[in-house]
Amino acid sequence: MIEGRRGVKVVLALVIALAAVLVVYLQPRQVNLGSMAMNEPNPIPLSETLAIQKMTWMEVRDRVALGYTRVIVPTGGIEQNGPFVALNKHDVIAAEVSERSARSLGNTLVAPVVSFVFEGEHSPPTGHMRYPGTLSVSSDTFQRLMGDIVSSLAMHGFKEIVLVGDSFDTQGDLERVAKKYDGKSKSGAVVRYISGFYNYDDVRAFLKNKGIAEAREPFHEELAFTLQLMAIDPSVVRYDQRMSIGATTLGGVPLADKARLISLGQEILSLRVSRVVEAIRSGE
Repeated sequence: MIEGRRGVKVVLALVIALAAVLVVYLQPRQVNLGSMAMNEPNPIPLSETLAIQKMTWMEVRDRVALGYTRVIVPTGGIEQNGPFVALNKHDVIAAEVSERSARSLGNTLVAPVVSFVFEGEHSPPTGHMRYPGTLSVSSDTFQRLMGDIVSSLAMHGFKEIVLVGDSFDTQGDLERVAKKYDGKSKSGAVVRYISGFYNYDDVRAFLKNKGIAEAREPFHEELAFTLQLMAIDPSVVRYDQRMSIGATTLGGVPLADKARLISLGQEILSLRVSRVVEAIRSGE
């Protein structure tokens, strides 16, 4: 009887020990979040985003390790765009064209849009700086900022850094930055300026071929930009509000057919992306 009880106790002890082992074994792997070691494995699957600001540092590291060594650095601007279009018009478009281009290229990430560019002098205010909400930095400040961004990306393993801009006034500065920093980092990263990103002559030719004749407005808004914004987010151009007050044309072009505007905007975005991808692949 005593031996039987001992046997039961032994079996119970074994069962308890086995259960404890299984509990430990089946628990999700715990990451040592305190160490933040550079080689710490990512505890979660990679996200699908290509936008660096939406990624974790581990996702950026792992994407680079997988061959995502090209990065597009888009620049936009915060400027007045008339009574209907939001100040971040260029930012919205630059981000969209860059991310679509990155997906088409493959092995490419997109840095956050650089919003701070030259928009006019401060004292006395000139250009867009005459209007509230516009933010302007000097050409020298912009070039220094871009240089620091380029150096940061090169430090983190990007081998090809592509500078692009959706605003006319930044093109010269971007070209100067690319020439100054190309191959100058410790890693020897290639830094390129793609003039073909600012391909609005192509966009205007596209509209002309569609039979769309636009007159110049007294305020700072143009179909080449507004149609892209309609395809991305109509609220950026205050579409519903402008329709409600009877502002139903832009440069003499009717805006009432919302579906057509969005369709044209998608065509323009596709056109721009195809030209950007071609320029990057050809090494322009």
